Amino acid sequence: MLRVLGNPKRLCTGPTRRDLLTAGAALGLTLPTFLRAQARESGGAHPPLPKNEDKHFGRAKSCILLFLYGSPSQLELADQKPDAPVEVRGELGSIKSSLPGCDVCELLPYTSRVMHNVTVVRSVTHKHPIHGVAYATTAVPDIDVAMELAPHDVRHWPFIGSTVAHLEQRKNPSSAKKAVPDNIALPWPFSSQRTGEVHRAGPYPAFLGNQFAPHFTSFHGKATAKITKTLTDTTTEFDEPYAGISPDSYFALGGEPAADLTIDRMNTRKSLLDQMEDARRKRDKIDTHDPFREMAYSLVGSTKVRNALDVRRESPKVRESYGHMLFGQSCLAARRLVEAGSKFVTVFWDEFGLAGSGWDTHWEHYPRMKNELMPGFDRGFSGLITDLDQRGMLDETLVLVLSEHGRTPKMNKAKRGGRDHWSQAYSVLLAGGGIARGKVIGKTDSIGGTVTDRPVSPKDLLATAYHLLGYSLETTIRDKTNRPVSIVPDGHVLRDVLA
Repeated sequence: MLRVLGNPKRLCTGPTRRDLLTAGAALGLTLPTFLRAQARESGGAHPPLPKNEDKHFGRAKSCILLFLYGSPSQLELADQKPDAPVEVRGELGSIKSSLPGCDVCELLPYTSRVMHNVTVVRSVTHKHPIHGVAYATTAVPDIDVAMELAPHDVRHWPFIGSTVAHLEQRKNPSSAKKAVPDNIALPWPFSSQRTGEVHRAGPYPAFLGNQFAPHFTSFHGKATAKITKTLTDTTTEFDEPYAGISPDSYFALGGEPAADLTIDRMNTRKSLLDQMEDARRKRDKIDTHDPFREMAYSLVGSTKVRNALDVRRESPKVRESYGHMLFGQSCLAARRLVEAGSKFVTVFWDEFGLAGSGWDTHWEHYPRMKNELMPGFDRGFSGLITDLDQRGMLDETLVLVLSEHGRTPKMNKAKRGGRDHWSQAYSVLLAGGGIARGKVIGKTDSIGGTVTDRPVSPKDLLATAYHLLGYSLETTIRDKTNRPVSIVPDGHVLRDVLA
């Protein structure tokens, strides 16, 4: 049984979040005290959120961010170059998609059928060919390798999901007590399941304070496939959940309660603690009602969030439509979470077992594309778009498929071939929530290496997401010096991707 629960490292500037939402933590004073401490970190008044009368503003009720860590090749996603030399186009062919003028890789047959619901941006570009997850998902104006490997670096800005949760609480303070939180990330704490002691930067709240950190889930299940991965000269075989998982797999928020801890026992312990609090109130003749202790109980005991994460409750037909692989079942859980009321859910295709894995295909590019990466993405992405559309949820759910960069147009000579980092030009996929159906934005040159039309910044993608979610770009948050700053100072709304 593969029980991926993360590890007890500190996140950002505060205490560890591992298992902070387990029943064991909630039944003492640990989690309530932690929540109180977090609330003190981000004090300070904020002005009302600015309004916007644009017809697209606030079209999305929620957002699902699919982040492909390591970065897929633009040439094998949605910017095919069939006439390029073989050392560029590689060994994979193209197939027609339902979006005219946008062929896709032959390994994406299911995705090819939903592309008419998608806008493809082929011209994303920036100057940082490193694993800048933080650069792609926050408003940080610049990044370097030291920051990439340092989530605590004081130069970081808040993750988009953290900013959304913060702004939702400013609009409605009671959102902090929602049964289904507004900032949830799957399948496990980011960058926690690879070799090495250092977590990569990215999905953290930075100067907003730890109460706005994502609620990371844990994955409970068994990998059913084996994959070999190469790092420099070392090749290792792994039980790979991204290539297949058992049907009994599911997710939980912050880990599971202990096996012997039933809801009845949890309520009993809560009752005992309440009795102690009642006695202390009588002794001190004061009201010590603690909203943070109630928040802790509500998160751990929430049937709503627990049920949403339990993908086993879906019909076999729906589960199969997403594919029995970790990414697909995470996408299914994300749909269930936004349906249950979460505002922002992130699914990371993360490194597993080996640093330099995920979509970081410096080695064994085509074997991994065929056996591990493309099949899982194909089923998960197409399943999500189809399911949202059939349920009438696509027009109100923004779906973003992002990565930190693209990959080199020319194949390298590493073991079994690879593509290296390339940030001069790459593609992203956008759908739902006010995004136009069936458009291609931007162009690259004949080898997919340089943007020739409509350059787009990662900050523009974030600005567009904020706009569709109903947050004006004039909205400010307070930085580490308590100075008001725009939520994404360098971003502009991409009007040509809107419906």
